[in-house]
Amino acid sequence: MSTSVRTADLTASAACAAGCVPAEGLPRAQAEQLAGLLKALADPVRLRLYSRIAATAGETCVCDLGDFGVSQPTISHHLRKLREAGLIESERRGTWVYYRAVPAALSPLTPLLNG
Repeated sequence: MSTSVRTADLTASAACAAGCVPAEGLPRAQAEQLAGLLKALADPVRLRLYSRIAATAGETCVCDLGDFGVSQPTISHHLRKLREAGLIESERRGTWVYYRAVPAALSPLTPLLNG
């Protein structure tokens, strides 16, 4: 390692030791909430389902969700995970279930994503 790199490292360390306060990070409860949202959206099928529902003004019938390359029970499982995370809401009307996105559910992610 060159002397200039070591000097720069020491200078940065001295500056932090002289009063630089490290970021505290997220509080535990907030981190757990955000992790739940991110986990719900981390699956590609769930992300596609959410984006399809969110792109619709108003609501989407389950019958209009189309083919995602997985079985209907698997789609139902993914929709349940999105509902449990608070990302979508549903309403049963007869034999059909209608879904709508909850835009405010993503607002806690904004500060995290904007850095």
